Parts: sequence; C-alpha cells; structure tokens
Amino acid sequence: MALYEIPLTPEPQSFGISLAGRELRLAVRWAESTCPDAPGGWLLDIFDAPDDLAPLVLGIPLVAGCDLLRPYAYLGLGGGLSLSGDMPPDLDNLGEDVLLLFETEVDNA
Repeated sequence: MALYEIPLTPEPQSFGISLAGRELRLAVRWAESTCPDAPGGWLLDIFDAPDDLAPLVLGIPLVAGCDLLRPYAYLGLGGGLSLSGDMPPDLDNLGEDVLLLFETEVDNA
C-alpha cells in the first residue's frame, strides 16, 4: 500500500489527476448550510477523464474518520480517500491543516 497527498487549497477548484493509473478530474467546492446552527462543508465531485468527463460521483462530503470512497467501491478506483486528522476541514484549512489522502490498494513500486 502507498499513501499520496492530493494537493488542495482552501478554495473551490477543479483539476485533473491520475489515481492508481486512472485519469480523473476532481472538483472541490464549499457548500453553505441552510441551517443557521450548522456549519457548511466541502464537497468532492469525481469525473471520468480525459475522454468525456462523465460524472462518476457528485457531492461526497469531506468528513473525517472514514474512507470517502468505500460506498463507491464498485467504481474500481484502486484505493481509498480519507482526510488527515479527526476533524472535517473548515472554510480556511483545507489542504493546509487538513489533507486529502489517497491510499492505493497495492504498491506500484
């Protein structure tokens, strides 16, 4: 197994990336909460690339303490996504204090 950091900044963004040999486009966006007592949160969209940019999964909440891709294992993305630490990222710390990590199922070395 190998662990890779996906470089992010605390702003909405979209970029191409190769994960476990598969070309994807990731988009990260902030969603405000409609509840005045609840904070907003970051959402992740994953698109197939480079051919058609078909959406594979939209609106994955970036929450701590779990494999974000586990419910989507049928997509065969070759690994799991998780956040570093125990707290979800806020509007200002995504990619700085809270990292998005991809762990491959097999070591490509």
